[in-house]
Amino acid sequence: MNRPMLEVIAGSVEEAIAKGTEQFSVDRDAFDVEILDEGSKGFLGIGSRQMRIRLTLKNGDESEERQPEKKVDAKTTERKMVEPGNDADIIYAAEQTTEDLLNKLKMRAKVTAQLSEPDDDGDRSLFVDITGNDLSPLIGRKAETLNALQYLLTLMVSKHLNHWTQVVVDVEGYRVRRTRQLKQLAHRMAEQAVKTNRRQILEPMSSSERRVIHLELKDNPDVVTESIGEGVARKVSILPKR
Repeated sequence: MNRPMLEVIAGSVEEAIAKGTEQFSVDRDAFDVEILDEGSKGFLGIGSRQMRIRLTLKNGDESEERQPEKKVDAKTTERKMVEPGNDADIIYAAEQTTEDLLNKLKMRAKVTAQLSEPDDDGDRSLFVDITGNDLSPLIGRKAETLNALQYLLTLMVSKHLNHWTQVVVDVEGYRVRRTRQLKQLAHRMAEQAVKTNRRQILEPMSSSERRVIHLELKDNPDVVTESIGEGVARKVSILPKR
């Protein structure tokens, strides 16, 4: 599970959490706290070393994979739906929030946002596109940084708007290219599963990428898909139908 995290050098845990809440714009109890280095007072103030603390935002992105099967519950009914008349304000809020975060990261980029059409439950997502030069650090290895950025912006924008709004973030068209690659991979491995009559297991993926595979093969009459494994090792298995 990929979760936004921040390593802080501070004199105390409380000071570290205060820095985290200021940077992430979340409540103080939103973090899991891990002390990496307890520091040292040194001798007569010489050689002293502050604490090094890792703050990790609670909750992950595993819920994305379950979205097609989501059921209406107490939390869902409490959501305030996005009203059409507020579209411009919502888009502006998303763009400003993203630009503010990028400024804190000292990254220059162009940000554009748009709202999706309502889904079957009436929910709408915000799509945020970030373009510019030298933005690969925002994507990271296997999109770990991009997924963390997306989760963080979902929290920040939802808090700003006072209602839950799913934010989908793309950097330099990475998600579009990756989705196209995943769909091609899904069909290729499905054909292999049928041809060999053997299960095909893909490499570990994030929940959003596994979801692309599941949806792409959902209507395939020859195979079924399932997720196996735990945590970051979770992957998609494609089985031929008997």
